[in-house]
Amino acid sequence: MTCVGIVGGLGVGATVHYYEKITAACKARGLVPDLAFVHADVDHGQDLVRAGKLDALADYLATFIDRLGRAGADAAALPAVTPHICISQLKRRARLPIINIVEPIEAEMRARRITRVALFGTIFTMQGSLWGQLSSAEIVQPRPDEMDFIGAVYQRILDTQKADPRDAAGLRRIAADLQRRDGVEGILLAGTDLALMFDEATAGFPAIDLARLHIEAIVDRLTGP
Repeated sequence: MTCVGIVGGLGVGATVHYYEKITAACKARGLVPDLAFVHADVDHGQDLVRAGKLDALADYLATFIDRLGRAGADAAALPAVTPHICISQLKRRARLPIINIVEPIEAEMRARRITRVALFGTIFTMQGSLWGQLSSAEIVQPRPDEMDFIGAVYQRILDTQKADPRDAAGLRRIAADLQRRDGVEGILLAGTDLALMFDEATAGFPAIDLARLHIEAIVDRLTGP
């Protein structure tokens, strides 16, 4: 069994979500996962993202991945979408292979034959459009006012760890507009904390949970040879 290291704290709610889902999936397979955790400072990470200091963010995250390697991890994962903004820089610095969230997204898009999607997540994730890594589908950006609303909703969830039904209704309106106006076939839930508001079954629009895809990839690595 592979040992996977998790860089936790980016943020705490996302880390807990990943931990619960990973352990449940492994239990369903009759296995106990081999995991190692470190805790990064989400506030420091967000400050670096806001400042556009991607090399500094990669340096910061690489120190935690190195610690995971010393703890026996064979691969590492970032249990959040936004920190993947520096994935290109991080791959060059990290001493462990990284279970990149974009790779299972590519596989899912091809399997579903979806070619036009939009992102719901932090403003940085939406503006970055998965940082040019997704080649199997076109990412349509919401309009600036829609993006501001989505980003503000996500920040409120991060700050309060609660979901407001009025915010959920607003996201559903934007999703409907993106489908009708822009031909979007699916909304990528590109922020783990959105699970506090709805999931793929309850969203009310065609939704694809990126955390679910990433967790499945992590579990496959954990339970593989």
